[in-house]
Amino acid sequence: MNLTPLHDRVIVKASEPDEVSKGGIIIPDTAKEKPMQGEIIAVGTGKQSDEGKVTPLQVKIGDKVLYGKYAGTEINMEGDEYLIMREADIFAIIK
Repeated sequence: MNLTPLHDRVIVKASEPDEVSKGGIIIPDTAKEKPMQGEIIAVGTGKQSDEGKVTPLQVKIGDKVLYGKYAGTEINMEGDEYLIMREADIFAIIK
């Protein structure tokens, strides 16, 4: 990917929504919920303070994360959909 986020932003590839419910019912595209977890694809350099000091991000490439349902801005690159969001929009790292 030829895209690098700036400052405290990250690029996330959202996980695919479930195709089948736990009870075995196939979920149509119109009823699927927007995923709230994904994988970090790229990270910025860190948040810059007013004094010019850069604080590195806590997430790294490859981390599985949980984020808000409507967090980030959707972009389409090379046929894949990604989200660009601030690190503050990420709730947790999934281990």
